[in-house]
Amino acid sequence: MLIALISDIHSNFEALQAVWKKIKHADVILCIGDLVGYGASPDEVVEFVRDQMKKRTFLCVRGNHDNAIAFGADWHFNPYARQAVRWHQRIMKSENLEFLRKLPVRQIFTDDTGRSYLIIHGSPRAPLDEYLFPWLPDSEFKAVLSYVRQDDLLLGHTHMPMLVEIGERRIINPGAVGQPRDGDWRAAYAIIDTETSEITFKRVEYDVQKAARKIIEAGLPRFLAERLYDGY
Repeated sequence: MLIALISDIHSNFEALQAVWKKIKHADVILCIGDLVGYGASPDEVVEFVRDQMKKRTFLCVRGNHDNAIAFGADWHFNPYARQAVRWHQRIMKSENLEFLRKLPVRQIFTDDTGRSYLIIHGSPRAPLDEYLFPWLPDSEFKAVLSYVRQDDLLLGHTHMPMLVEIGERRIINPGAVGQPRDGDWRAAYAIIDTETSEITFKRVEYDVQKAARKIIEAGLPRFLAERLYDGY
C-alpha cells in the first residue's frame, strides 16, 4: 500500500494540481489540514478535495486556518494572515465553508499492515496551534508521543518536512504543498510504502508565477505572493 501525505495547501490550487499528478496513484491520501488561507483559490481547492473524498480513501483534518475561516477565530493571527482569513470568508461559497466546519480536528487511520496513525494538524497537546519544529530535542518529541496511542503521529502546521524516529514510533510532517517555509519553493509531500515501511519526502515544481499573480490580483497582501518564490 502507498499512502500519500499532504498538508498546508493554503488555497494554492496550482501547487495542489502539481502534487496530485504525482500522488494520484496512491492507495490512500491523508491530508493534515489547512486546505485554505493565504492563497487565492480556496473554493477550487476545497471543491477538488470534496470531490476526491467521494471517490477514494481520502482523510482530512481541520487546520488552524481552516478553523479561523470557518469560525472566525483569527484573533491571534498576524495582520497578513488575518486579512487573508477575512477575504476568504467574503468570497468562499457557503457550502465550502460548511465543509470546513465539519472537518474533524483529528483522525485515525490503520494501514494494511496494522500500523496505526494519528492525523492532527498541530500536536496532540494543541491540535490546531502547537508548532513542532524539526530542531526540538528528542525529549520534547517523547513527551508529545506520550499523548498518542497510535504507532505514528502525522503533523503539519510548520510547513517544514520532518521525520523523527523514537524507537519503533515516528513523527512525520510532509511539509507544505502550498506555502513551503524551509527555503525550497517547490511543493512538498511524502509517500509511505507500507510494504517496506519506507517514508520518502518529495518536491515538485508548480506554476508559482500563476499562484502569486492570483494573490496580487485578488488584492491580498503582496507579501503572501512574494514569499512563495522564496519558500518562506
